[in-house]
Amino acid sequence: MPDNNTNNGGKLVLVATPIGNLGDVSERQIAAFREADLIAAEDTRHSGLLLHHLGIKKPMISYYRHNEAKREDQLLDELAAGRNIALISDAGTPGICDPGAAILRTAAAQDFEVDAIPGPCALIQALVLSGLSTERFAFEGFVPRGSELTPYLQGLKSEPRTLVFYEAPHRLHHTLSAMRDAFGADRPAAVCRELTKKFQEIGRGTLGELCREWQQRDPRGEFVLVIAGADAAAAATPDDDAIRAHLARLLDGGMKLKAASREIAAAYGIPAKAAYEMGLTLKQE
Repeated sequence: MPDNNTNNGGKLVLVATPIGNLGDVSERQIAAFREADLIAAEDTRHSGLLLHHLGIKKPMISYYRHNEAKREDQLLDELAAGRNIALISDAGTPGICDPGAAILRTAAAQDFEVDAIPGPCALIQALVLSGLSTERFAFEGFVPRGSELTPYLQGLKSEPRTLVFYEAPHRLHHTLSAMRDAFGADRPAAVCRELTKKFQEIGRGTLGELCREWQQRDPRGEFVLVIAGADAAAAATPDDDAIRAHLARLLDGGMKLKAASREIAAAYGIPAKAAYEMGLTLKQE
């Protein structure tokens, strides 16, 4: 096995940090901070609060999405000079939807020693708490914006693995609606909010149910969306009696027949006309 540090320089360590609960700091994370000569942080002010909480004072440098390339040579020079660097993001594991992966690849390619200290990661926390299958899953990060969103989600419609997404609160309503339309209103899902924090909340149900719930609420905090894979959704497809029962619930809840028919058609892959006629029969009964 080749030596992981043939450059005899410093060491780069990607350190996971709490995603909301400071009680999740580990002894290895604290040791990595203490051993570092320099800490590269996504937001030095934000990370400064964590270090102050831990009683650690170290030189810090900003390292975020828009200055990664600019900082790379500077950090490599620090490593070449024999200095150890701990790299952290605002929360969670660096390299997962946050800066870190690029500088680690470059440092490793130049034979500097690299390592990562495991810890909190919102996507894993949400996946476990969702109650959906954890055997196979795909992390998709943040969904595209604008006109790219619909074709992107359509491309995932038949994905058999559980899907995990990050989303900002101001985009939650739009994204949930788009997912309902693309995957079907009856696709099992979970909306996970403020993970590990005081107001942690896990909402489980179908995309149709979760979409309606959050259309009536003002989203606040950080969100992770977990969507059942296509195979799991197909295996759980109800029979005609269950479809009728679902349609009846929508109508009893005050939804117009035309809108309810569209939702049922999207959820079960049946013609909207058939769903509409089923609704007319229910109304007559």
